[in-house]
Amino acid sequence: MRRRPSARFLILNEAGELLLFRFVHKRGPLAGLDFWATPGGGVEEGETLEQAALRELLEETGLRRDSVGEVVARREVVMQLPDGEHAISDEWYYLVRLGADALSWESWTDFEREVMVEHRWWSLEDLRRTRATVWPENLAEMLDAAGD
Repeated sequence: MRRRPSARFLILNEAGELLLFRFVHKRGPLAGLDFWATPGGGVEEGETLEQAALRELLEETGLRRDSVGEVVARREVVMQLPDGEHAISDEWYYLVRLGADALSWESWTDFEREVMVEHRWWSLEDLRRTRATVWPENLAEMLDAAGD
């Protein structure tokens, strides 16, 4: 099984709330899945993890940074990709704090526009009590460990 490294983000606003996107798959191998997840994506061939993190942060949120800082969490999980392939997702999480930065979806691909149907800022309390599917499932604990 292929290992797929990815850069993911714990993006916090000034109130300490976490940005999550709602993914709804209506077709293909993932049809019927509906979940909330952190922004981020896979490392492309020839990229370092930090280069991928900076690119993904810009593409998915419109946030431009010179650095993404240190990794605050890491997770490995077997997952099915939108094309049906199963891979070991090797996820590296970076903490990003926002001031008055504006988010932008300008750089989204057509696929992202199709499946990323909503975004929301979540408090730790919201994360702990929700009945919605949220990935990773230990997100509140990851935030606690990152110092938030």
